[in-house]
Amino acid sequence: MSIGYFPPLQVVGFIASRRGDADRGPLVRMNADEARQRLLDHGELVWVKGPRRQELAVLEVDDALPRGGAVLRDIAGVAVSEIIRVVKPDLDTGTPRARG
Repeated sequence: MSIGYFPPLQVVGFIASRRGDADRGPLVRMNADEARQRLLDHGELVWVKGPRRQELAVLEVDDALPRGGAVLRDIAGVAVSEIIRVVKPDLDTGTPRARG
């Protein structure tokens, strides 16, 4: 059973950092309306569920992005134009709150 509303997002950009870069690590950027729809806040830890795997990442709100689009940084197993879901983690049990 799913709790919440987690519509799909299309990956519209990917950033791969290199050793020595100031900003590194898993990150997902999305429009403020998309974050609000999912009850997410800037800087919050979220699950990014791609077609091959899922990974925890920090959320960054970026109103320059179109609705329905997301930019990922350093998240393996996802390519540009693929569909992902961003889900708030259940920190009590350590699992995502919704399936699929």
